[in-house]
Amino acid sequence: MGSNSEEPDYQQEEEITPHKTSSEALKTSPKLFTDTIFYGKPFRAQYPINPSWEITKALPSFLPRQSHNSNSIPHSLPVRILTHPEAIKVAYDTVRSLVPTLWKGRKIDYMIHIGMAAGRKYYSIERRAHRDGYNVKDVGGEYLMDDERRKKEGKDWTWYGTPEEILSDVDVDDVARRWRVALPYNDLRVSEDAGRYLCDFIYFSSLAHLTKMAEERRVVFLHVPVASDDAAIKSGIEVTLELIRAIIQSGQMKKVKAAKNMPDAGLGNVAQHHFVHSWTA
Repeated sequence: MGSNSEEPDYQQEEEITPHKTSSEALKTSPKLFTDTIFYGKPFRAQYPINPSWEITKALPSFLPRQSHNSNSIPHSLPVRILTHPEAIKVAYDTVRSLVPTLWKGRKIDYMIHIGMAAGRKYYSIERRAHRDGYNVKDVGGEYLMDDERRKKEGKDWTWYGTPEEILSDVDVDDVARRWRVALPYNDLRVSEDAGRYLCDFIYFSSLAHLTKMAEERRVVFLHVPVASDDAAIKSGIEVTLELIRAIIQSGQMKKVKAAKNMPDAGLGNVAQHHFVHSWTA
């Protein structure tokens, strides 16, 4: 989720496709979707420029071939990046109704939500998202009011049966390791708390949707710092591109390992399918 609004200051930080089988899984290119959540009036005076949206809209159509930097994470065929035409409004109802449509009708292998975290000077990927505890008004001045909805709607409540927190199925630690190898001089972290506001909310919305659809939870959330000068945006673009590369590489290696236990997996074809589609909202 991208943002012009302030997320709560996080302290709990760590240093640090639809299901397919056999060779079909290994021959399908990953698709990665990134979106930005847009923070409105209450925060515009303090943060007039939305750095996550500036980063998102500047992403190239294809993941660039890495330079000769030996630390870069290799990939093979072109990686396509698709961007959503606009940032997502920071409103609970907007996010809740929009998220299922982001997944519907598209063969998305991965999604990245991107948002701004006030008070941070580092980038972080979130491991988990939370169902409850959203006690801050959105930009429209509305509370989520899910406790009341849950009591009233019972089994019809949209998140009925979901756990209090859901973790991504992406191997966040492996992705972070690869990410740091590519960018050894950047401060890149894994976070355990996405903030109990719209960033956390959109992340949980995606994770809950995939859980209810019995699909792999192939989504992560990237928090970026508030700095929005040209140098910060340029750095943010590089960080995001290397995160995409790390996710793809990690996912491919996960498939390779799984394929070793599959008959007729066609391992010779694996290295040729390292491209991804990515959206930004």
